[in-house]
Amino acid sequence: QVQLVESGGGLVQAGGSLRLSCVVSGRTFSRNAMGWFRQAPGKAREFVAAITWIGGSTYYADSVKGRFTISRDSAENTVYLQMTSLKPEDTAVYYCGTSSNIASMTLFSLSDYWGQGTQVTVSS
Repeated sequence: QVQLVESGGGLVQAGGSLRLSCVVSGRTFSRNAMGWFRQAPGKAREFVAAITWIGGSTYYADSVKGRFTISRDSAENTVYLQMTSLKPEDTAVYYCGTSSNIASMTLFSLSDYWGQGTQVTVSS
């Protein structure tokens, strides 16, 4: 079993920044990829960004490229999502996930495990 706990969400004005954190614990996950996803009201959950634990390769949705940065701290078992130049359309519940299949994560927004989510609200 894997546990994921997100934090760092909140209310911010358009153009502002937030940093989300996801602490990972549980069974060995060193070969897994970690990802961030979001779900806005009335919409399906969508992929935002992903990173591999080994190598640190990163992947982004087109809608966040150049504004969001995903990173990981292996010693702290933590994955971060630095969000800048936030827009009202970024408003959503953001979820952390982990999967052994990064393709399913980036292409189909799938994950083996999920956190409970953290709300991000961007006001105009």
